Amino acid sequence: MRVLVIGSGGREHALCRSLSLDPQVSELHCAPGNPGIEEVATLHPVDPLDPGQVAELAVRLRVDLVVVGPEAPLVAGVSDAVRDAGIACFGPSKDAAMIEGSKTFAKEVMKAADVPTARARTCVTEEEAAAALDEFGAPYVVKDDGLAAGKGVVVTDDRDKALAHARACERVVIEEFLDGPEVSLFALCDGSTAVPLQLAQDFKRAYDGDEGPNTGGMGAYTPLPWAPEGLTEQVMREVVHPTIGELTRRGLPYQGVLYVGLALTSKGPKVVEFNARFGDPETEVLLDRLETPLGGLLMACATGELGLDPVFKDGSAVTVVIASEGYPEAPVKGDVIKGLQETGDAYVLHAGTRRQGDDVVSAGGRVLAVVGHGPDQDSARQAAYDLVGRIELRGSHHRTDIAR
Repeated sequence: MRVLVIGSGGREHALCRSLSLDPQVSELHCAPGNPGIEEVATLHPVDPLDPGQVAELAVRLRVDLVVVGPEAPLVAGVSDAVRDAGIACFGPSKDAAMIEGSKTFAKEVMKAADVPTARARTCVTEEEAAAALDEFGAPYVVKDDGLAAGKGVVVTDDRDKALAHARACERVVIEEFLDGPEVSLFALCDGSTAVPLQLAQDFKRAYDGDEGPNTGGMGAYTPLPWAPEGLTEQVMREVVHPTIGELTRRGLPYQGVLYVGLALTSKGPKVVEFNARFGDPETEVLLDRLETPLGGLLMACATGELGLDPVFKDGSAVTVVIASEGYPEAPVKGDVIKGLQETGDAYVLHAGTRRQGDDVVSAGGRVLAVVGHGPDQDSARQAAYDLVGRIELRGSHHRTDIAR
């Protein structure tokens, strides 16, 4: 099959890498892509937020499947335009993607489906926000209602800081703090059926020890040997199936991946957030361990023919994100990167890079995702950090405690 992937980050590089290893995929394209993706796919300079441009490219390339990576193109309606052009698409419709595009919509769906989640209030004025902060108390959780590239959430004990974040957003969702560790579960959906991928855990805070501001994610690992037995089945039963059922009831059948961010609270798992796409950087480790060919899985979702659960390889995978100087507040761009060569048990995925002459330079906040794998978590972690130590990027920083 001929496949077109939309996006340019680490998630899309991970998707393209896995698709390039799938014998069913005969031709692989990506728009707009990045220097790492260019090694496995043909790149095309298309605006990923323009549904018409994406659909036109898909028709011109005569692809069989379009895979939409980031959330913004989904909310912009790219998958709708591709399907209207008669091409199978992995990614929910514009309306269904509001499960991520609006925190308020997600809360409404969860309430209707009786999905366990934090109590919350939607606020549009400073007075409403202040009242909600006082109602739920510290730690304060304030979320931008719309898309914010993984950085629209503030969790703090400082009421003034929480109120300032609310003031800076047009509309916010303020909710009670959920205690317990967070885990991620991705469910592949074909409009009526859903099957789970392996559990993973990411690290949102910028610095070691979960210090500093929230980021798009500084690292991840899979599997989770400490996760309670039966957790995946419980989440599918209590969260995923009720949610996609409620969306279907509203005339919004869900095709793509539903990302469920969970807090394992003292009262059981509760939903922290939904995403309408593969989470980043969990995707990097999950696809490293995925044994089932990815192309066939994504096509089955896009055509309503999803069957058996995906199979994963034994062993572990750990990814460590290398971020540019100043990330996340003010990332510095344009620095040359060296040492990108893979080793026997680790490799580099490009997240925020571009070509400058013969060099690859930084072009975003999260620049690289280094993936290590091995027979167990310790060996995978060591493999990732050994390669991280070989990479040169002036002023960069990374966490040293991923999967510790």
